[in-house]
Amino acid sequence: MTVRQPVPSSAAFGPLSPVEQLRFGRDVVETEGRALLQLARRLDGAFLEAAEAIRQSLGCVVITGVGKAGLIGQKLSATFASTGTRSLFLHPSEAVHGDLGRVGPQDILLALSHSGRSEEVLRLVGLLRESIPHLIAITSSRTNALGRQADIVLELGSLEEACHLGLAPTTSTTAMLAMGDALALLVSRQRGFTQQDFARSHPAGTLGHRLARVDRLMRPLAECRVASDGCSVRETIVSTARSGRRTGAVMLVDADGVLTGIFTDSDLARLLEGRAERLLDQPVQDVMSRGVTTITAGSLLPEAIGLLAERRISELPVLDGQRRPVGLLDITDIVSLIGPVEGLHRPES
Repeated sequence: MTVRQPVPSSAAFGPLSPVEQLRFGRDVVETEGRALLQLARRLDGAFLEAAEAIRQSLGCVVITGVGKAGLIGQKLSATFASTGTRSLFLHPSEAVHGDLGRVGPQDILLALSHSGRSEEVLRLVGLLRESIPHLIAITSSRTNALGRQADIVLELGSLEEACHLGLAPTTSTTAMLAMGDALALLVSRQRGFTQQDFARSHPAGTLGHRLARVDRLMRPLAECRVASDGCSVRETIVSTARSGRRTGAVMLVDADGVLTGIFTDSDLARLLEGRAERLLDQPVQDVMSRGVTTITAGSLLPEAIGLLAERRISELPVLDGQRRPVGLLDITDIVSLIGPVEGLHRPES
């Protein structure tokens, strides 16, 4: 590890002008950025070996580290778990007070320590080394104490900490995070982890909504405006005026309940603008929109969003296998739940 020489106390702790503050912040980011570029060039066969060992493992990736490295380990464990690889974080101090029972004979230990000299980590490694198939180390060098015990070493190399004292783990923990992310995502890619798999692990929050199935976000049929395509336009408008939540479309069905078209606010406006009031008492099927864009129940929301954006429509009927409506996706509901989506615009009120 390259350590910066401490600067005089007056410079280290004295006030900085706004320009100097920006220069300082940029220097920190650039220092860490340079380290990541160097790290990318360091990836070699050991990285591939580590990824393959994890991919083939029937057990769990147990990640350990102490201090700042431990915090990085917790994040990496969450990344592995959310991208298709079972993982847990094992604190080295808690491990010797009962948590060793979490580790199974098929698990892989991923140990994080930049110096490779962390006493707690080395003690844990000594306890587990003979009972697990692989020990992977993310550390500065394969020749330090941790590197010598590992069978796969992902070397970070000599790093300059971005801390102005050259002491606080900054660049080294950033490098650990990047190395771990690269490892987790390669394993995920090699396992064929899909968007559908990701959705199962993220059912809540904005991300969960974005990856949900349309059934979860659609307005159920009881809340939709539905009418027979044999009704007149006037009857369609009157009969659905108080049914369901307000949407800009009425779904029209035949005698078997199969969707045949929709009648939208825009369709009604065109009739009135064209002074075609006489058509209000004609069958709605004469003026409804046919060839309606629809989506099948069970489809993922990204597919629905793609259709809404591509066709520049505001309502998307959701159909079952017999093409009978089971609900409706309204663009206003999507925007309110997950926020703005590229290519998808809330219609003007």
